[in-house]
Amino acid sequence: MTEQLRLMAVHAHPDDESSKGAATMAKYVSEGVDVLVATCTGGERGSVLNPKLQGDPYIEEHIHEVRAREMDEARQILGVKQAWLGYVDSGLPEGDPLPPLPEGCFALQEIEVAAGTLVKLIREFKPQVITTYDENGGYPHPDHIMTHKISVVAFEAAGDPDRYPEAGEPWTPSKLYYNQGFNRPRTVALHEALLARGLESPYEEWLKRWEEFARPERNLTTHVPCADFFEIRDKALLAHATQIDPDGGWFKVPMEIQREVWPTEDYELATSRVDVSLPEDDLFAGLR
Repeated sequence: MTEQLRLMAVHAHPDDESSKGAATMAKYVSEGVDVLVATCTGGERGSVLNPKLQGDPYIEEHIHEVRAREMDEARQILGVKQAWLGYVDSGLPEGDPLPPLPEGCFALQEIEVAAGTLVKLIREFKPQVITTYDENGGYPHPDHIMTHKISVVAFEAAGDPDRYPEAGEPWTPSKLYYNQGFNRPRTVALHEALLARGLESPYEEWLKRWEEFARPERNLTTHVPCADFFEIRDKALLAHATQIDPDGGWFKVPMEIQREVWPTEDYELATSRVDVSLPEDDLFAGLR
């Protein structure tokens, strides 16, 4: 393929792009690939997770604008383009029983209608490859699950001239991937490497929850070597200052251990319209 390679990463909230596949995107940008992050919501119902910023009255009153600025900074760090789909964050319901989702939020939109917004963006950007979440959302946030649903519909519909005719000229993307960066083999490998070096591991509780919920293993088909871009990934994540504690568990694993033990970001190939040979080390395998 001689035409420009293009990658679209569909995410639920600003900051998701920096915690899921950010090093992969930075790697492809460095190779001249055109990368676009599609952000479904503004993240306006997200909690302030950085203890140093909790209780800040300006942030609480202007959270939508603050998170948009954070997204713009992360975008520049990663070197990607970014587009908002314009939906309202659903929040993460808590309690037993769970409260109803807020009226008008993203997770309550009609799937076919919301998918049409993404179809329009796909037809404009013309990506060969799209990444998103699996059917569990990566974790069961209602916006992540909705992101999965509209991404699957849009991937199938974008090339069909009979669907969403108002959304522009049809474009058929070739490959759809699910982000699987937080997989069990990676977590176990890093956990054991830390303990073997006499260091504290932030993953003990994660692994206990994995056992408790007996989550089935995902099919990791694609391992993208991107260790040289882990520092850019972390810098982009820290740009989302309201959403990340710089002293928290995200940054407890020394960079040299990450690069040595697990130098890839990992994906599950959900659909391919080109011939592939698994496992892969490139999201564009079969397209170059």
